[in-house]
Amino acid sequence: MNPSGILRLGGVRDVAQFKEHLDALRLTIPCDNELLRGADSPLAEPIVREDIKIGNRFAVQPMEGWDGTCDGNPSEHTLRRWQRFGRSGAKLIWGGEAVAVCHEGRANPNQLLAASHTQAGLARLKASLLQEHCQVAGSDDGLLIGLQLTHSGRYSCPDQKGRPEPRILYRHPILDRRLNLSSDYPVLTDTEIEGIIEQFHRAAVMASELGFGFVDIKHCHGYLGHEFLSAHTREGKYGGSFENRTRFLREVVQGIRAAAPRLQIGVRLSAFDTIPYRPDPALSTPGKPGSGTPEDHQHLIPYRWGFGVDHNDPRKLDLTETLRFLALLEELDIRLVNLTAGSPYYCPHIQRPAFYPPSDGYQPPEDPLIGVVRQMEVARQLKKHFPKLIFVGTAYSYLQDFLPHVAQAAVRLGWVDSIGLGRMVLSYPELLSDVVEGRVFQHKLVCRTFSDCTTAPRNGLPSGCYPLDSYYKKSASAELLKVAKARR
Repeated sequence: MNPSGILRLGGVRDVAQFKEHLDALRLTIPCDNELLRGADSPLAEPIVREDIKIGNRFAVQPMEGWDGTCDGNPSEHTLRRWQRFGRSGAKLIWGGEAVAVCHEGRANPNQLLAASHTQAGLARLKASLLQEHCQVAGSDDGLLIGLQLTHSGRYSCPDQKGRPEPRILYRHPILDRRLNLSSDYPVLTDTEIEGIIEQFHRAAVMASELGFGFVDIKHCHGYLGHEFLSAHTREGKYGGSFENRTRFLREVVQGIRAAAPRLQIGVRLSAFDTIPYRPDPALSTPGKPGSGTPEDHQHLIPYRWGFGVDHNDPRKLDLTETLRFLALLEELDIRLVNLTAGSPYYCPHIQRPAFYPPSDGYQPPEDPLIGVVRQMEVARQLKKHFPKLIFVGTAYSYLQDFLPHVAQAAVRLGWVDSIGLGRMVLSYPELLSDVVEGRVFQHKLVCRTFSDCTTAPRNGLPSGCYPLDSYYKKSASAELLKVAKARR
């Protein structure tokens, strides 16, 4: 146990004890006692939906490495990471990582960029991933590789000087204050939005020319696409009504279908949100933030700055508009949906449950298993409403040694179609093949959610698994990370 009373999952011995822990927390998720192997494993079963074929039930989530070049090209660090994605054997590669459609929309000065001068670099990434995958899997049959396209919006920070350069859609009473935005800070105009939409079109055409199977129009984690969904207070044709708040997506899709008709389209969606959280000042000490607590919001009711939240209590979910958004995706013939939640910037315990917080976070205000179950349950509900959509689930890495047992059961029972792995792939890319092929499970490589893969980029360093991957553990960046962590 830790001081806040949360059981450290890495200390749980076996499946029976794990289930006892779930029962103690009054949580219910499926968990199989035994893992099936080979073709008998539900995790090895292909997904086939008309012209979409995915060879197994694991997906590699998009993860920004903060290790590209200043001009948006991949570096050798980026290349290595994509090779490991291919080595995982997962048949769905959801973007590799977020690629900005323009320089102004980069989340950090080392984010990849979709531009004419980066086309060869992106081609090299895809080719190296494909080569590694074929060496492990024997062929690329059933392999679907996408490219996640993004504009970072409120969280844009494109230049080496390191100062945020937010591109916002509306004034947010809490997030504006956090970014020190003045009362007259400009919002994006409709004309500027139209220009960004054209940049998505150009990036998608490039992805098609490079042979990617789909592009993800990112609508999650507080970035621009996600902020459109909560633009209730914005005036004009891109805000207010649901129709207006989804106009950005519809116009992006329309342009892609016209310019790159063979390309599939997916959406990674924060299915629900919450009020922003902060460390509880009453529980914080120098160098150690307190547990997360919601920002004061009683004066902001009804809450008009969220998506998938109860406007009368934004700490609670309301999936009414989420269901409406998924119905729109079906109308647009978008069948690939990757479900996540919240934002790493203002509610990391909702978005990425972890035992150890990142440097700019807070101690978990709940057992992280609650966050895992919350996301799994929402995915199950949405899958019931839209059985024809292909859903990727998120938040599984926190399950650690029990991830395969829960993943197998979730797929077997139809809670979700594909198990998305992010942090876990950084430390243990061979997890999928070890589980399905019955090899020894490498417990020492299992992600324990130390959050260094987040703390490092928050301090301007490449993202990677510093505790478990010797490539990062022995790097010069590891020493800089130690210094950064000692300062917090």
